[in-house]
Amino acid sequence: MSAPPNLRWVATFLEAQVAEVGASPNTVLGYGRDLANFLGFVEAKNLQLETLERGDIETYLIRCEAEGLAKSTRARRLSAIRQLFRFAYDEGWRADNPAIRISGPGRAQRLPKTLTIDEVESLLEAARDHGRTVSDQLRNRCLMELLYATGMRVSELVSLPVAAARGRPEMLLIRGKGGKERMVPLSPPAQAALADWLACRDAAEEEARVRHRTPPSRFLFPSSGKDGHLTRQSFFRLIKDFAVEAGVPPARVTPHVLRHAFATHLLQGGADLRAIQTLLGHADLSTTEIYTHVLDERLKSLVLEHHPLAKPSKSS
Repeated sequence: MSAPPNLRWVATFLEAQVAEVGASPNTVLGYGRDLANFLGFVEAKNLQLETLERGDIETYLIRCEAEGLAKSTRARRLSAIRQLFRFAYDEGWRADNPAIRISGPGRAQRLPKTLTIDEVESLLEAARDHGRTVSDQLRNRCLMELLYATGMRVSELVSLPVAAARGRPEMLLIRGKGGKERMVPLSPPAQAALADWLACRDAAEEEARVRHRTPPSRFLFPSSGKDGHLTRQSFFRLIKDFAVEAGVPPARVTPHVLRHAFATHLLQGGADLRAIQTLLGHADLSTTEIYTHVLDERLKSLVLEHHPLAKPSKSS
């Protein structure tokens, strides 16, 4: 099979990520940005994706380093290039993958930013009272309780289908990256917040149906926007407002930091790392291992508290 021109090659790869792999819009946009930059380099050098060699890709990565790009950015771009050429190999456009043996720059190991339990409780309290109407307050409380109780990604939270919340569930079915599903338990406060919001939401939906013949939304957190549900950006702004009211520096509070807090607090309480991997929806345990600093601190405390040689010796 003959390979298409460079631009069409990338476009076909991106289309396949949606149609065949089930990649999220954010993942596809990320691939698109990284591959557009690589394609600019390829076109400027008058190269063809069908025939370029490993050395050409290494030259591109050296240029990225010279531009001062972070290790994480360079590693992400190399990953996108590898995926592109793996797709080309599978399609028969190339007989090899010139990027497969290129060593990545690695990623700087950074501890995840998190919050204390007291700070999270202050945020939850602020969310309960934030909003111009009772409906807003119930929604905000539900959003925060679900986020902290489950460790969901923000995209998973705002796009939750209402069907997942029916029947006062003790477990919530979440569809994550690549369409993979997982079950996460709901805490009693989260169950109560969900039930209260669902009753309010359903009443508003029924009123809209009767008055304006508006079809019911399939989302738990409906919106009149094009997506049909609350957007990530809107929730990001909301959580900053909660931080201000809670007295927590807004710069330290994002939806993803709440996800980190969920994992960190579970580990501090004695949860197993593999259980955390399942709850977070990580495909690989190595992703979850960024939280091992919590285990290290717990083990250190355990040794210092219980090991006989760790105790200060009695003066004679």
